[in-house]
Amino acid sequence: MTETWVIKISGHELGDEDFLATFAQTIADLPQNVVIVHGGGKEISELQTRLGIETHFADGVRITDADSLALVEMVLCGVVNKRLVRVLLNAGVQAIGLSGVDMGMVQATKLVHPTIDMIYTGQVASLHIDPLRRFIEQGLTPVLAPICYGGAHNYNVNADHVAGALAAALHAERVVFISNVPGVLVDEVVMPQATPSEVDALIADGTIYGGMIPKVQTALHVLQDGVPSATITNLDGLRQQTGTTFIQEAVQEEQKEVEENE
Repeated sequence: MTETWVIKISGHELGDEDFLATFAQTIADLPQNVVIVHGGGKEISELQTRLGIETHFADGVRITDADSLALVEMVLCGVVNKRLVRVLLNAGVQAIGLSGVDMGMVQATKLVHPTIDMIYTGQVASLHIDPLRRFIEQGLTPVLAPICYGGAHNYNVNADHVAGALAAALHAERVVFISNVPGVLVDEVVMPQATPSEVDALIADGTIYGGMIPKVQTALHVLQDGVPSATITNLDGLRQQTGTTFIQEAVQEEQKEVEENE
């Protein structure tokens, strides 16, 4: 049976046609079934600035008010999503552009913050993934914007969290977070593999710091949800199958036993 991977691509280079063409060809060359979840924060912030809509964050998370939600839906579900679908089609990938709202696939509730009203910023509450399974069975590549269904209104949900939740529900073999970094660097060398305890130690000694901390925490959360492995890498790493792959300690022990018995 063909493996399924969920690939999340951040919004840093989603306006770069050359980057997108390489990404699309890489997806076309993968033997796995793929579900793509994309961000678009850079273009959202740029358009907010042009329109004079002030951007607010709480602990690094965008606070989505009513004006911002309309803009976020337009950028993510419209501009970015259809651009991605276009370049994937050009590479021969039968892509279909969707969001978490379609068929109620990703249902969300308001993200709770202890002191700040997050308004229309949400968190994944439940999933209805039968449509995704059918798309995959038909040979299609779903491309999802992380705008999710909330009943009376929609929610803007962190794309990393949407990707992780979908990977767990689909029983995907791997979730890959494509970023602008090649992985976790230790002494300027990419760490090929890491377990939760190793990550905790690297955070404690300052090797993993700043913006990399939430990235690895999201990857570890995916493992807790039952996905066998999660990888942080960049586009070159996706092409070359490199990066930092996170696995549970038990899996690492099994790998060591196999190597010792060979």
